[in-house]
Amino acid sequence: MPCDVTKDEDIDRVFAEVGQKFGKLHLLLHSVAFAPKAALEGHFVDTTREAYLLAHNVSAYSLVALARGAAPLMTDGGSIIGMSYYGAEKVVPHYNVMGVAKASLEASTRYLAYDLGPKKIRVNCISAGPVNTLAARGIAGFSEMLKTYELRSPLKRNLVPEELGATGVFLASDGAACITGQVIYVDGGYCIMGM
Repeated sequence: MPCDVTKDEDIDRVFAEVGQKFGKLHLLLHSVAFAPKAALEGHFVDTTREAYLLAHNVSAYSLVALARGAAPLMTDGGSIIGMSYYGAEKVVPHYNVMGVAKASLEASTRYLAYDLGPKKIRVNCISAGPVNTLAARGIAGFSEMLKTYELRSPLKRNLVPEELGATGVFLASDGAACITGQVIYVDGGYCIMGM
C-alpha cells in the first residue's frame, strides 16, 4: 500500500487497511529516509532550515508516527525496527543533516521503547555498515566508504544484505524478547575501532 510518511492521513489509512485485512500486526520495519541532495554535499553549517526539517520529518519523526499507528494493532506485543547508520554517532563527511536525523531516530527509538514496553512492543534500531544501494550511491564518497570499512573493520569485509535481514529476523523473533531501546551494529565491527 502506498504511504507518504509525511501525511498523517496516509498513515491512518494504511494501518486501518492492515487492521481490516490482518486484524493484528507483529512487525513494523521503518526503512525510510530522505534529505535533499544539496544537504548531503558541502558543509553541514550550510544546511537550510527547509532541508533540516524535511530530513527530520521523513527520516526520524515518521518512526514516531508509524509506531503510533502500528501499536494498537500489536495486540500480542511486537517488534518495531528502524534502520540507522554510524553517522548518527560520529561525523561522517558528506552525511551531514542525515547523520543528525539518524541521531534523532535513535533517540526516538529509546523513548518509544520506554512508552511501548508495557504493551510488550520492543523498539530497536539496526545500524548498518554501508550497503551498495541506489540511495547510498547518492552520498558523495560512497565507494571510498566501502573501501574504508573493508580495510578498518575487524572482520575485514563489508556486510551483505542478507546479514541485515537475518538481524531483523532475530530482532522480530522471541530470541530478542528482552531486547528493546537498542542500536544493534551490523558493520563488521567498524564501530568499535578508534583509528
